[in-house]
Formats: sequence, C-alpha cells, structure tokens
Amino acid sequence: MRKGSLSVREALAASPGGTITVNGWVRTRRQSKALSFVELNDGSSFKNLQVVIEGGTLSPETDAQLTTGSCIQVTGGLVASPAAGQPVELRAKEMHIWGTAPAATYPLQKKGHSLEYLREIAHLRPRTNTFGAVFRVRNALAFAVHSFFQERNFLYIQAPVITASDAEGAGAMFGVTALDLMNLPRTPEGKIDYSQDFFGSPAYLTVSGQLEAEIMALAFSQVYTFAPTFRAEESNTARHASEFWMIEPEMAFYDLDDNRELAEDFIKYQIRYVMKHCADDLEFFDQRIEPGLIKALTHVLESPFEYVPYTEAVRRLEQSGERFQYPVHWGMDLQTEHERYLTEQLFKQPIVVTDYPKKIKAFYMRENEDGQTVRAMDVLVPRIGEIIGGSQREEREDVLRRRIQEMGMGLEPYWWYLELRKYGTAPHSGFGLGFERMLMFVTGMKNIRDVIGFPRTPGNAAF
Repeated sequence: MRKGSLSVREALAASPGGTITVNGWVRTRRQSKALSFVELNDGSSFKNLQVVIEGGTLSPETDAQLTTGSCIQVTGGLVASPAAGQPVELRAKEMHIWGTAPAATYPLQKKGHSLEYLREIAHLRPRTNTFGAVFRVRNALAFAVHSFFQERNFLYIQAPVITASDAEGAGAMFGVTALDLMNLPRTPEGKIDYSQDFFGSPAYLTVSGQLEAEIMALAFSQVYTFAPTFRAEESNTARHASEFWMIEPEMAFYDLDDNRELAEDFIKYQIRYVMKHCADDLEFFDQRIEPGLIKALTHVLESPFEYVPYTEAVRRLEQSGERFQYPVHWGMDLQTEHERYLTEQLFKQPIVVTDYPKKIKAFYMRENEDGQTVRAMDVLVPRIGEIIGGSQREEREDVLRRRIQEMGMGLEPYWWYLELRKYGTAPHSGFGLGFERMLMFVTGMKNIRDVIGFPRTPGNAAF
C-alpha cells in the first residue's frame, strides 16, 4: 500500500514532473466554480501539500466524502505551484477515500481550538498544527539525546521501573502490588503483610534511575538512562506530571565542575539539533506560541552559562528589592519565581547555581567541608527556571551512612548502595534532565500536559 507512494515531506521536496501517489488526512478544503483545493498532511511535515482537483475528476460519492478529517490517497501530477510559499502542488487524477470524517461530528473543524479543549480529545489533537509540531520536535529531541551521549562513548542502560528504593527520599511514590485490595493480608500487628505480595516486600514505580545508574557508572565509567519516571505528588501545576521521562547520566571520575560543563554542552547540543532539523516547527512556535523563541534559543547557544553559588544567589535576590510571593532567605529551596528572576532579570542568561544547603537536598549529594552545604547544582534557564538538577555524589561510606540516618531513612534498603562505597569507590557525578521540561523550553509551550501525548496528572489517566 505504501510502496511507491511519497510522504508529504518527500513530495514537497521533489522536483515538478511525473506522477506520484500521496496518502494523508484532509486539513481543509475550499472550492471555487471549477476547482477544489485540498490541504493534505500526513504528519511528516509542518507544511501541507496542496491538492488541486478539477471539476468532474471525482465521482459525486467521493466528492461528498472529501471533508476535513477524512483520510485519502491521491494520485496525480506534481507540478510547480503558482501560489506563493509552496514550491509544488498535486493535480489530482485519481482519489481513494480510506476513511470518512462526517463534518457534522468531526471535532477538528477549521477554527481555533483551545489547548484545554484539545486535551479532552488527545486521540485527535496530534492532527493539529500545534501538536504535529510538538511531537515532531519531541521525536527530534529524543534522537538528539541518544546522539549526544553515544558520540561521547556513554553506555545506554535501562534502570528498573519497579523498585524497592526511594532515590529521592521523599516518599511520593506509587505502590505496586498484586495483593487483593479487598482482602489484604495482615501481620499480627495489623499492618499489611507484604511478605505475601508478589515481590515479598513493598515495591514502587521508580522516581529515578539514578541509584542503579551509579552501579553501572562504577563499572563502565560513563552511562545514561532515558526512561519514564513517576511521582505520586498531588500537584496540578503547569510544570508537573505524575508520569514523565528523565535523562540521567552518571559519570565516574567527574567532579562538580565536570558535571556542570557536561550539562551545559548537553542543553546546547539539543537546541542546535532541533533548530537544524525542525526549523519549520520552531518558526510556527515563534509566531504562534512564544514570540521571540528562536532569538531566545539562539541567545542560550551563544551565552556561556554563569556559575553562581547558592549563597551568592540568595544574597543577590535579597538585595534586588523585588517583592516575591515566597520571601527569600538562606536555607530555603529556590522557587520558580526566584529562578526566573535570576535568569531573566539579574543575569539575563542561563546560570548554574551550586552548593545548596544540605538540609534541602537528597542524601546522596557529597557534603562540602563546611558541613552545611553539598556539591549540588541546578541549571536554570529563562522562561522555565530549573531544567537540570544534579550533584557530585557522596563517595565516602561513613559520610553517606550518616546522611541516610540524618534524614530518618533506614539503612537496610540501601545496603547495596553503601557497598558501592565499600568496594572500589570513586568520585562520581551525575544529573537529571526532565525531558518534557526541555520540550517546553525549546517549543515555548506553557503546560507540560501539552508536550506529552497522554498526560498523567492527579485525577486523570485517560487515553
């Protein structure tokens, strides 16, 4: 069926002359007395292919079925187009209707639809200009992730999705069980008896593949994961989802400086790749979603990232005179409003904030000599705020053991993590990049629900 036919992208790039066959979905149709003009798209290109149909070419039955949303196959002559903005058009000779879309009920008629409405029809929204562009960029960005690390001889690894460890120590995890929820087994103390569960102990969906990546980094030196992660947080902000994808590299023999340099290179590589391979899509986002987007991305490419200790960042915020919703003080976790003020008002470029107070960071981050801060880093970018979080990891067994206990966590679940420090420990570092947050940054989309095909948020698991 596909053999011998061209995609819309291929047809638009082809030279005029000859007969071709194209498949796709009708975006719009307009008619004059003698001609009918169909905008055809198959998802391969932001631009549509114009199909010109002369009166009498189609049977009355086929003509009646040729409506917005219908799926068709067209065979005809590819000719130079007299219209501006399109190099070629297809003069139809034959047409087959694969699937109809009755105009009275098809939800995507030729008019503006809100992003909120389109979330309700996630099975159809990929056919719109906005989401066609989003998912083409998502595809390119995913390829760029692998290209970046493979070019640098990183090993791609797969961390488990089901785990017994809480990598963040935050407890916001989805439980995984095969127990009968209507007849739960109990211990003599009345607690759930997980020894009778499938894994013999409590199990959860992972919040991060980092701890497992550290295992592999201490054998292969440079590794990365790229996989879904899960957070059972009751958060309904535009930046958070319950299921999202994370890229997490881990590198032996990297200190914090090596780590932040890699993070900067990684962000810039992705931007360059998307600007090269998704130019039409980015132009659409620049015009319709975030005016000035391409200029802003170019500025990031051309700017060296500024490195700022947390204490200095807090001092600058306190002295700014700005009235924030969350007043700034040393020891607090910076909020999005603070991060954006730093990048958009004070420094006017991406920055890397380092050396956070240990009380607000995870147990695995290497403690500094002052005993108050850890070798953590957050990469902050304009419009988004934090886009990468990472650290140099604590490689000293005694210090790591103490940190776990200080945070009120049990040592037993991390016995193997501690043994990594007991047998052949080494300095190592890593970071995590939320894939969807990076997508929001390069597309200008304002809500994480609009850069995921089927978002999972509190109260919503549709599609």
